Amino acid sequence: MALEKKTIKIIVGVAVIAAIGIIVGVTVGVVVGRQQKSNEISLEQRVNDILLKNPLIDGHNDLPWLFRAKFQNKINSIDLQNMTQYKATVLNSTPTHTDIYRLRQGHVGGQFWSIYTSCEHQGKDAAVSFLEQIDVMSRMIDRYPNVFQRANTAQEVRDAFKANRIASLYGIEGGQAIESSFSLLRLFYQLGVRYMTLTHNCNNPWADENRVDANPTWIKNDGLTDFGKRIIKEMNRLGMLVDLSHVAKQTMLDVLNVAKSPVIYSHSSAYAICNHTRNVPDDVLQKVKENGGVVMVTFVPSFISCNSSDPGSIAQVAKHINHIKTVASVDNVGIGGDYDGIATTIPGLDDVSTYPKLIEYLMNIDGWTEEEIIKLIGGNILRVMEKNEEIARDLRNSTLPEEGLIERINLEKHNLTTCRHLDMYEN
Repeated sequence: MALEKKTIKIIVGVAVIAAIGIIVGVTVGVVVGRQQKSNEISLEQRVNDILLKNPLIDGHNDLPWLFRAKFQNKINSIDLQNMTQYKATVLNSTPTHTDIYRLRQGHVGGQFWSIYTSCEHQGKDAAVSFLEQIDVMSRMIDRYPNVFQRANTAQEVRDAFKANRIASLYGIEGGQAIESSFSLLRLFYQLGVRYMTLTHNCNNPWADENRVDANPTWIKNDGLTDFGKRIIKEMNRLGMLVDLSHVAKQTMLDVLNVAKSPVIYSHSSAYAICNHTRNVPDDVLQKVKENGGVVMVTFVPSFISCNSSDPGSIAQVAKHINHIKTVASVDNVGIGGDYDGIATTIPGLDDVSTYPKLIEYLMNIDGWTEEEIIKLIGGNILRVMEKNEEIARDLRNSTLPEEGLIERINLEKHNLTTCRHLDMYEN
């Protein structure tokens, strides 16, 4: 009996110890779980605080093209608060990435709206079609004055952000817009255009586009022509940013050899990570660093993963960003999503509401500091804008506007004389 009592006591003791262990384990688990949840909330809150105090400025959004392609620029009855409602009707199942609700969710503080029409307009009605796109965006901004605010300078971007409005800037995507005319270049600047992508996916009479790097027989200009160098000179004098996304590598190098002001890539990534001709090679990245420019990393899946069966990931986008940070510097990298200009998106970066997810990843996984994030999301492009504005003020005081015509032979070489009256070439 005594033995039985002793056995019972031992069993009871073990049970008590086990129970205490379970209680302690559960308690520790709850505390750790709460601590992990607290850390997650803390990171989310840190990112939120950064974005509330510093403008996130995206380099490239194709909402104007969506208006043209799907709505024929008829936007009077469009509800821009929620564009997803049109997916099953007007958009014919095409996903839309941009509306006011999601812009606010993504804490977008500034946006370069892409003023773009296709290369088929070159030599025909290019200038008219680009003007139509400026008009549709101007009407959109005017319709929502409490949401959007025009901005032509870095200070005006900051002023709009302080007023809780999305600073709205225009970027021409494709030098065909100016029809090889200094006059048109200046007029577009007066209309608020603050960058010009020198080419789209077509050569123009003064610059080669990126695809010639994979197809050498397509080369027309061997990079940037002498007239193209004068275009760069006039852009620097105006203070219009030179955008090298879409151009051939030789065009990039030629521009970087003559530009007096920092350049941008409004939506490109790192060639060393994905060898797509739309991305920036390492030797060019080093020259961008010397120039003081900025490469705004894009979210186009094929420029990120280089694999048609791989849609990419936030981690892969971060890899491009970190590569540019390493090869150039943290001062030379930004963000240019290309939303509404792409058919598919990277999982986790599905639309303009998702920028915070990328920032959280960079801070949590890659160890980015708040100061570095502020540069990435907008500080670098604001610095580039300010430097362009400063240099332009000096150049306007010392340099006359560019005049004259592109050589007629260059128009003929590109078959651009049929729909153009060449009266000024007759004298």
